[in-house]
Amino acid sequence: MKLLQRSLVARIIASLLAISGMALISVTLTMAMSNSSRGDAAAINVAGSLRMTVYQMMWALQRLEYAPDEASEEQLASLVASFDQRLNGTTLQLTIPADDSHESRTQLEKLQTYWQHTLRPALETPSSATALDLDTLETMIVAMVNDIEVLVTNLEQRSESKVRLLGMMQVLFLVLIAIVVAIALYDVRYNLVVPLRQLMVLACEAAQRNFKQRSQLRGSDELALLGHTFNRMSAELATSYAALEDKISRKKQELERSNQALRVMHDASRSLYGGGNDLCSSAAPMLRELENLLDIGPIRLSLNDPFDQREMPVLETHSRTRPEYCRDQECHACLIDPRPLEMVSNNQSQCLLLPISVGDTLLGTLEVWYHQERLNDSTRRLLTMLADQLATAVYLQRRIEEQQHVTLINERTIIARELHDSLAQSLSYLKMQVARLERMQQKEASREMQSAVFDELRTGLNSAYRQLRELLTTFRLKLEGPGLQFALRQTIEEFSQRMEITVELDYDVPPYLLNPNEEIHVLQIIREALANTHKHAQAHWAGVTVRFADARVLVRIEDDGIGLEDDSSPPMHYGLVIIRDRATTLNGELSIANRPTGGTGVKLVFTPLTARLIQQQPDSAASDSHLGTGTS
Repeated sequence: MKLLQRSLVARIIASLLAISGMALISVTLTMAMSNSSRGDAAAINVAGSLRMTVYQMMWALQRLEYAPDEASEEQLASLVASFDQRLNGTTLQLTIPADDSHESRTQLEKLQTYWQHTLRPALETPSSATALDLDTLETMIVAMVNDIEVLVTNLEQRSESKVRLLGMMQVLFLVLIAIVVAIALYDVRYNLVVPLRQLMVLACEAAQRNFKQRSQLRGSDELALLGHTFNRMSAELATSYAALEDKISRKKQELERSNQALRVMHDASRSLYGGGNDLCSSAAPMLRELENLLDIGPIRLSLNDPFDQREMPVLETHSRTRPEYCRDQECHACLIDPRPLEMVSNNQSQCLLLPISVGDTLLGTLEVWYHQERLNDSTRRLLTMLADQLATAVYLQRRIEEQQHVTLINERTIIARELHDSLAQSLSYLKMQVARLERMQQKEASREMQSAVFDELRTGLNSAYRQLRELLTTFRLKLEGPGLQFALRQTIEEFSQRMEITVELDYDVPPYLLNPNEEIHVLQIIREALANTHKHAQAHWAGVTVRFADARVLVRIEDDGIGLEDDSSPPMHYGLVIIRDRATTLNGELSIANRPTGGTGVKLVFTPLTARLIQQQPDSAASDSHLGTGTS
């Protein structure tokens, strides 16, 4: 019973088994009743034939009385034998129950006894019978007929009772089967169909993310257990979904804060990378905004001294005093809102140390204070990105400072070289002439001899003054202009006005190809060549060409003047010596010759330092095809 109460499947199986069992019992009983009733009809027929035989014997006795003959006696004897055979035959014996207490068995035995002991002996002596005896026989036969009628009635009633019993049994089993089927249908409807509909509704609601619906199933069967399990699942899903929504909401907030922090870092990257040496003005606003977004702070940035490895605090978002290495004493950005410092002093915050490093080089450290248990993974990643960004900015800043220092040294080296190659040599020449003049005065040389020295001194002073002006002009052009092209344009305008002729410029060199030293040499070579054209060429036209092709730079200065007296050996005056020295410094090839169409041409071809890493070097034919084959 407990199993049937707990299991719907068990109840359905039990119902099917009950229906099948009752149907089987009904069929079995029907077959058994049919088998038991198989001989009833024959028994009734036999009993009826006994009654007919008795009537025939009475008719035979009457006939024998009025017309006694041998045939009538034989007929009577045949009827007696037939009656005896049927009365004692197997049909009645097998059909009627063997139980002595049974009514039919009692009646049969009564008939048999009466027949054997009374009626048959009387019938076997009909010739000696009198009329009184005939009446007695008829009475006896009537009594026998009555007894047979009783037996036939008993047999008929017994057969009818079997039929009624069979019908009642069939009706009973039909009623029982109907009851079991009704109970099963009721159980299936209210314990299977209705719960399944409820579960389907709950499943549909769960599919729509509605976990508030609950199953109302009671009991301990499978569907009730499924309903209870579904209720627990819905409750757990509701809890998990709520937790997931809360987690998603928090993740969304973190993502929004991260996006805002990334936007702040992106917007601050321009000022951070272009802030020069002042990290406070470029990084402090970004750090303060990150503190507000991420709920952290204070933040302290310390850098290592590249020379003595001392740690220098350069930036603090919250401080009661200025950092030791603060560069702007008028700035008060660090001295605002000291409340985060109170949490640090009360041990309500924790510190995260992040290295400011590029590769294996440690540039400094970044101290980030935060509330206890408030620093999540996304914030840590953002702070790591911040440290990397600050490291890149500090590294680039130091590289810029180093580059500026190297550039300043190179500029000073270039100025010193230019002074040594030009003005210093002229002053040395003048010093020698002064010493020569002092010796002549000591020797009291003639005025004519001293006058020649004075002329040389005057010429040397003019040359030194001219060289000084050239140097000043060159460096002024370099410092004021954005590169070689701008300086050449100013030089062309200058010499066009000085020579009162047209000086053309053909410039085709990529920007930032030449370093400052190479630009100075190219500019000085062009100015020296144009100065020689102005002094000696008597030209009406001049042109300057500066081109880059096949990893080489071509510099050509041409004019249509009188040309050189000796093309094979140009005069080695001071200006040409300077040009050759500068060409040698550039590792270039210099040629000075007359042009086929008239005039002088100066040609310089060299490989700039930035183009020396090119693997394929051009051959001479290719270079001539690009740079020009004719000499000036």
